[in-house]
This record gives sequence, C-alpha cells and structure tokens, in this order.
Amino acid sequence: MNSFSLRLPLGAAAIAGSLLLYASRPTAPRLAPDPDNAGLKLPAGFGALKVAETGGKARHLVVMPNGLIYVKLNSAKDGKGIVVLKPGADGRATVAGGFGSYGGTGIATQGGYLYASSDVAVYRYKLDGQDQVTNQSQPELVVHGLKKENEHESKSIALDPTGNLYVNVGAYSNACQEKDRERGSKGMPNCPILDSAGGIWQFKTDRLGQREQDGTRYATGLRNVVGLDWNKQDNKLFVMQHGRDQLHDNWPALYGDKESALLPAECLYELSAGANAGWPYVYYDQQKKQLMQGPEYGGDGKTPAKGNYLKPAAAYPGHMAPNGLLFYTGSMFPAKYRNGAFIAFHGSWNRAPEPQAGYFVVFQPFKDGQPSGQWEVFADNFAGSAAKAASGRADHRPCGLAQGPDGSLYVSDDSKGTIYRIMYNAK
Repeated sequence: MNSFSLRLPLGAAAIAGSLLLYASRPTAPRLAPDPDNAGLKLPAGFGALKVAETGGKARHLVVMPNGLIYVKLNSAKDGKGIVVLKPGADGRATVAGGFGSYGGTGIATQGGYLYASSDVAVYRYKLDGQDQVTNQSQPELVVHGLKKENEHESKSIALDPTGNLYVNVGAYSNACQEKDRERGSKGMPNCPILDSAGGIWQFKTDRLGQREQDGTRYATGLRNVVGLDWNKQDNKLFVMQHGRDQLHDNWPALYGDKESALLPAECLYELSAGANAGWPYVYYDQQKKQLMQGPEYGGDGKTPAKGNYLKPAAAYPGHMAPNGLLFYTGSMFPAKYRNGAFIAFHGSWNRAPEPQAGYFVVFQPFKDGQPSGQWEVFADNFAGSAAKAASGRADHRPCGLAQGPDGSLYVSDDSKGTIYRIMYNAK
C-alpha cells in the first residue's frame, strides 16, 4: 500500500487511500424479514416483517424520507386519529405519539405539508426539517362540508404535482334506487345523488376554508373510491372503484346467485377532467368485457350499456373491495415492478355461495403509463389461512399502501392495526 501510494502525486494518493478505506468498510446489513415473513406469502426473493401494531383500524399511511410513518386511523384511539411511528434500525417502528382527534381514511404529503381527511373535511399540518408536524393542535382547514350520509363515508385523497387536491365523495347508495337495496326498486331518474357525491372533487391546495361547492366535480359516475393515486409516468389520476352489490338479491329473476357473486367487476379507471364512469346507470361485466345497463335502469344482464361512458383501464373480480392503490417508483424491487400499480384488496362479504375472496395485495403491470398484462397476486395470506379467507373471518385486511425511501412497500391492516413492510432481498 505504501509503495503504491508513493508512486502517485499527493492528491491522487489521498484519493486512492480514501477509496480503499471506503471499500473496506462493511456495507449496511440488509434488514432481516420475520422468520415467517410476517405470515405473508410472497414471490421468491421477497421478505416481510411486522413494523408495528397501531392498536387501531389503520387506513392509509405515508412514509417520510427519514423513515417516520404517519398512519390514519378509521376511528380516533385515545383521542388521536393519526398515529406517529418512529423507525428503528431493525426496520421496525415504535409508536411515538399521535394527534388529530378525528377518524378517517386519507393521508398524503406534499410541499412541506401533511394532509389528512376526516369523513367530512381535509386538514393539513406544516412539516419541519425533520418531517415532523409542527402544528398538531392547530391544523389548517383546507376543505370542509363534504357530503356524508349512511354509507361510503370515507374521504380518500390524492395530490398532483401542480397544487391540486383530489377527494373521493362516495355515493350514499348501492345503485341510486328509489328505495335503497330493496328488491325490485327502480333507479331514480337523473340520479340526484351525483350532484354532491358519487365522484371525485378537485380543490386547490393553496386555498383554505373551501367547501364542497367551491371545488370542481372532476369526475362522476363512481360509486365509491377508496384507493387512488397520481400516476407520475402518465401524469393522470387513477382510481379503484368499489362496484355495486346485490344483483341477485334485488333482481333474482335476472341474475343467478353465483353470477351475482362474481359480478360486477372492481374497476381501475384513468381519469381526466369531466370523466363519467357511468354509475349507477351501468356496470362493467369483466366476463363479457363490456359495459352493461344496470337493472334499475332497464337492464336485464344481457343488454349493453346505453350512453358513452368511460371504460375501465383494467378490471378485477367483483366484491373484493379495493382500498389502496400505489404506483411503485422505487428501485429496490425488480425492474418489472417499476411504474406498475399495487392494489390492496380489503376482502369481500357478499360473494356467497362462492367463497369470500380478496384479503391480498395484487400487482398490475403497466407499460408507458397504461395497464399492460395480467394482474397477479403479490402478497397473500393476510387473512391467516385459506379457510379464514373463504369464510370472510380474516385476521387482517389490507387497506393502505405506501412506498418507503428505500423502495420497501408498506401495507396497513384496518382489522387489527398491523403495519407490514415488504422488501426484496434476493442477490
């Protein structure tokens, strides 16, 4: 080493010594997954660990550049609707406090602010240089007065790069019937629900105190959206709709029970301003690969849709309840996952006589900003066993998705409040 250094100019010798010293340092150890991968079934090369137990029904979550995690709870626990998790060296995290006295679903971060939603409003909190909230007790009210009735109350949110906030306002109905979920009840003409719900509303992030009527109805005809994300590659908003229920229960002469167990599809939509996905007038039959007229509006299970409605970008089996959507932009996972979409399916309750289904995270490949190829189950066995999944008695139910600074995938569970972290460790 010394004789080699003496042959070099002084500056070069110093550089060479520094490089050799750096090379001799041990690399940071990879995080060790739980021995049983936190109970999950994953593709080869992937591992998982349980990050933390929040003790509440964990909905959506965000992971900050320094590893700090903010989790939105469906209902406030001990007066705190947002849980703060502090990361440890082993990949796990500990509960380090909480704030926000309201329950809800949505949480997102951008431009030095943390945004979070209740079922009627969206708030934001200023972040300091350590990604910590500085005004826990005094959030700024961005939007309030959002429509809330007796179902589909959650207000999921997403942000685009140009200062727009997107909020789901779910329809407080199954199919806009005159008598909701009643057998044979017809649909209300020009469904009045769509005036204030059943769509995505757009607001400005630089304006405080907005009400729903101050926003723009960006897209309509969406029964309920819980999972949504901005696709940076395509520069478009994508959403996962919860499809309608009870085709057989409400229209037994038109639909068999097994048919109703599978239909209609849970749909991924690419939205632009003014888009209309057609609820409640139509639904998407993933078997026929066709938009169909809803029975409340003259359909019979065989009649194609009347009208020009947005077709889904991709479709999935019915009733599995997609609650999380995330476009993966990290470099930890193999190349095939980059810019593709992960979808968290919460699990079904109404697929009888077929087994209940869902309770997993799937991967949808994308190419050039569009779905390309067949979706596949990525993370399974949140339910605890195939028997528990089939019966609907799941131990855990995936809900929120987030990407960590190293490219790990985080998954929340709104049954018991577990937070999972999925990593790729193959050489």
